[in-house]
Amino acid sequence: MSSKMPWGPSEKGKIMTKRIMIQGTCSNAGKSLIAAGLCRIFRQDGYRVAPFKAQNMALNSYITADGLEMGRAQVMQAEAAGIAPDVRMNPILLKPTSDEGSQVIINGEVEGNYTARDFYREKPRFKADVKKAFDSLAEDYDIIVIEGAGSPAEINLKDDDLVNMGMAKMANAPVLLTGDIDRGGVFASLAGTMLLFTEEEKARVKGVIINKFRGDVDILKPGLDMLEDIIHVPVAGVVPYLHVDVDDEDSLTERFSARNTPGLIDIAVIRVPKISNFTDFNALEYMDGVTVRYVGAPGQLGDPDMIILPGTKSTMADLKWLRESGLEAEVLKFASRGKPVFGICGGYQMLGQSLSDPEGVEGGGSMRGMGLLPHSTVFAGEKTRTAEEGNLSDVTGIFAGLSGARYKGYEIHMGLSEASGNIINSENVYGTYIHGIFDSEEIASAVIRALYEAKGLDSSEVKAFDMDEYKEKQYDILADGLRKALDMELIYRIMEGSGNEN
Repeated sequence: MSSKMPWGPSEKGKIMTKRIMIQGTCSNAGKSLIAAGLCRIFRQDGYRVAPFKAQNMALNSYITADGLEMGRAQVMQAEAAGIAPDVRMNPILLKPTSDEGSQVIINGEVEGNYTARDFYREKPRFKADVKKAFDSLAEDYDIIVIEGAGSPAEINLKDDDLVNMGMAKMANAPVLLTGDIDRGGVFASLAGTMLLFTEEEKARVKGVIINKFRGDVDILKPGLDMLEDIIHVPVAGVVPYLHVDVDDEDSLTERFSARNTPGLIDIAVIRVPKISNFTDFNALEYMDGVTVRYVGAPGQLGDPDMIILPGTKSTMADLKWLRESGLEAEVLKFASRGKPVFGICGGYQMLGQSLSDPEGVEGGGSMRGMGLLPHSTVFAGEKTRTAEEGNLSDVTGIFAGLSGARYKGYEIHMGLSEASGNIINSENVYGTYIHGIFDSEEIASAVIRALYEAKGLDSSEVKAFDMDEYKEKQYDILADGLRKALDMELIYRIMEGSGNEN
């Protein structure tokens, strides 16, 4: 047990689970990262800690060991806490299907497709699911680190709020309010957010954090003193712009806007409009000599060594976009030259002969596929959600070395494809439903070695990459950075009275 621990680990029924909530003045203020860092710190200090976010909106999701679906942000935070992802950490997941609607997932199971209006009408019913999940999680851990969503000062959405101040009240959790100084206007955003709080909400804010700071903190200090005088809340820390690499929560990721110069091996991922689970390709990015680029127009494609068609929330709509944008023609031309194309989940479905939707899962109708693989896909109302582990089927072509390789991943899709095996190919075109397939050192290394050899390069230069070890180092770097920047003694004092009955 760390000497820094102000209280011992809780025993069920004896010590109330402590909790702390991270809210932000806006989206992308760094809530997920700070919550993950606190999870790591508390774990290092000897506590059993778990993350929690009542409601997440993202196209990146994850399937737990028991086949339930949750947001990847809480998976990342669970990894930082050293525990297995648990759907109780994210009881509500919204996966956008259009500008006005989302698939609603409650406790890991699909509830249905809702318009925004319908979802807000049903929020009081969902509140019971959130409370049950949180209370159950709190029974098993010493500390719960709760993350809010967006801004807590959206005054038109405060009624029936269950993810920001509504959640803080439900959990009786003190709040640390985070602002992003990198965007500018951090003092105004923090003070303005406090101004829009009710007196009860203001009382829950026990500290503020200024995040993503670049420069000399001494120059900032006069502003910190003035801010504290204005909002009557202490500054709990100024966090520098931390160069840590953990899974991104959603499409705000900077990976999409990066303009990388192609490396020895250039991999192009087609950025379809409803791209999902793009964390599938992170492991490839980390390998020496490899560049992963996200391509959204024919002019951006160039002449890569491999094209990947990623997962998507709307396969048929994104295939239509691919066709109309001219990128389908480019992919077909690329494949005709014998160069490798790899489709995952929705991308795999697109590569087949046809797609049909008799039940209207994706709006109905049917359309031809790209015709590069022999299977056809029929969409059904029931979603496939399974954690998967085993050995890959036998394949041929440039990636024949993948035959029998060990993998661990998950499947999450609506359609069923007529194909045998967990990976299929026709010449140098490959497809699979397995998300996370490249996280395997063996598989990622085999793919990159094959691409090296296809270019006449020495494949012995390819080094295996241990994704798990890399993540552990990143979480430790994050925790070290936050320990230096935050007043952890203050944060522990803030949590001291948390969790008591209202």
